[in-house]
Amino acid sequence: MPKISVEIPQELLDDLDDHVGDDGKFVNRSDAIRASVRKTLDLLDEIDERHDRLEADERE
Repeated sequence: MPKISVEIPQELLDDLDDHVGDDGKFVNRSDAIRASVRKTLDLLDEIDERHDRLEADERE
């Protein structure tokens, strides 16, 4: 899996960390960020579909 570097404001990182770990929803920061990216891409696909901007093979 490729690794990337991103700059995240401390406030967002602190909020993210509240959801990571034994008592959180995610195992680690990477897991939380991957889930967020997936969710965002799904939302963008839904918006594109509503505006007829998806190619036929992307609608499945």
